[in-house]
Amino acid sequence: MHKDKIADLLEKNYHSLLNWLEEQEDEKWIQGPEGKWTTGQQALHLLKSIKPLNDVLSMPRFWFKYAFGTNKYELQDYDTVVNRYLDQLEALKTSPGKASKKLRVPKIKDKNYILTRLQVESKKLQYKIRRISDKNLDTLVLPHPIMGKMAIREILMLNAYHVEHHLKQLQQKY
Repeated sequence: MHKDKIADLLEKNYHSLLNWLEEQEDEKWIQGPEGKWTTGQQALHLLKSIKPLNDVLSMPRFWFKYAFGTNKYELQDYDTVVNRYLDQLEALKTSPGKASKKLRVPKIKDKNYILTRLQVESKKLQYKIRRISDKNLDTLVLPHPIMGKMAIREILMLNAYHVEHHLKQLQQKY
């Protein structure tokens, strides 16, 4: 997937998510289905996913090679990345990670801050995607908590889907 298309998909998905979250009553921010994250936790999770990605993409490119090596595999397309992610999520249902159980429930007063930060971080990521070279997108890798090392282009495609995935969950279950 071309980097401009990834940035556009991120824009579209975050726009849809933020609109949906802003339309929800404040009480829903601290509520969720039985045994599931609250709406606020979903938003906080997305913020905690995008912020480190933006931070690491601000590092010098040579650091990536030193810290994580380079991509040695053929790049996967968007659908393959998404399907691999969904398979990993399915496998995690039997043993969810500790971090997913300990995510704090943000207060209603934090809602505006979290939504604003999500919007800012989304814009930052879109900007960075458009500025990074195609060579670096395809050769530099980053670790993903459940997917292992992935090329930056794949991580970015996954991040765009990740927002869509959580928005669908919110729309269907909340």
